[in-house]
Amino acid sequence: MTETLYFGTYTKKTSEGIYKATLDTTTGLLSDRQLVAKEPNPTYLTFDQAGHLYSVGAENGEGGIAAFDNGGKLINHVVDAGAPLCYVAVDEARDLVYGANYHKGEVLVYKRATDGSLSLADKDIHTGSGPHENQTSPHVHFADLTPDKYLVTCDLGTDEVVTYDVSDQGQLTKLNTYKSAPGAGPRHITFHPTQKIAYLINELNSTIEVLIYDGVGEFSLLQTISTLPEDWTDFNGTAAIRISSDGNFLYGSNRGHDSIAVFKILADGTLELIQLAATHGKMPRDFNLSADDKIVIAAHQDSDNVTTFFRDSVSGHLTEIQHDFIVPEAVCVDVKG
Repeated sequence: MTETLYFGTYTKKTSEGIYKATLDTTTGLLSDRQLVAKEPNPTYLTFDQAGHLYSVGAENGEGGIAAFDNGGKLINHVVDAGAPLCYVAVDEARDLVYGANYHKGEVLVYKRATDGSLSLADKDIHTGSGPHENQTSPHVHFADLTPDKYLVTCDLGTDEVVTYDVSDQGQLTKLNTYKSAPGAGPRHITFHPTQKIAYLINELNSTIEVLIYDGVGEFSLLQTISTLPEDWTDFNGTAAIRISSDGNFLYGSNRGHDSIAVFKILADGTLELIQLAATHGKMPRDFNLSADDKIVIAAHQDSDNVTTFFRDSVSGHLTEIQHDFIVPEAVCVDVKG
């Protein structure tokens, strides 16, 4: 069996945009890298059910989002002055696409037309700051749906998880705000498939906050756990967080320690660190699980290599397969079966 992986990248050195490669899910080996679309710094991407590809995009010196058809042909850009987005997500039921703008502290909503093109529907601009030197202003890093279909955003700059109600036309109404630990820097959040639990990965203090999620955008803290060994004193910034489909294991990437932290999810939803798997590359900004959960694919921003692991479904542990497949400046991994 094979799956197609798509890679978002920076284009500061040799990368030209969005790439794809073939993953053999039996051997865990990658092959056949191809350029899908030329685009400046498409650092995050996603697909809708019709196969349209949406990525961070830029045009004529302005930043925003780009829409492509399933062959990588550009449909349109929606851009504005300043930096592009850092995260994109699709809301199939409402025909919407969400964006997070780190540098401008914005949450954006785009209406999706039948041909896959986008138009701006609404946006919210965050305010505030935090105690860390990287928190002088809001930095929205994530915008995606909760299990009960509210929009949840992570703001690294203000230590906040802000949730919104969203109308069918994409109008935002703020619902609730959860405050993480001061200086934590919330980056991404994921939800347990069966329990009322969410997992918030914090970039600046290398922790995961386990949150009780009762719905309607309300979170409360259950546990805080580090992604690092106790004796680690050098720089680290966490990045991606993923959960196995059976809800038994959680994974988070460390940039600096250059590893994937593996956690067992206990009966009450809390976490136990069981492995720190070296990724054998520099700055694993993103990783993902194959559709069958058997392979983990980690992409490195600074060393241009992609590492694959077998994932033991019983123990959760990762065993490296390869770390020499090259995708330049890769910072996003999306799996398409």
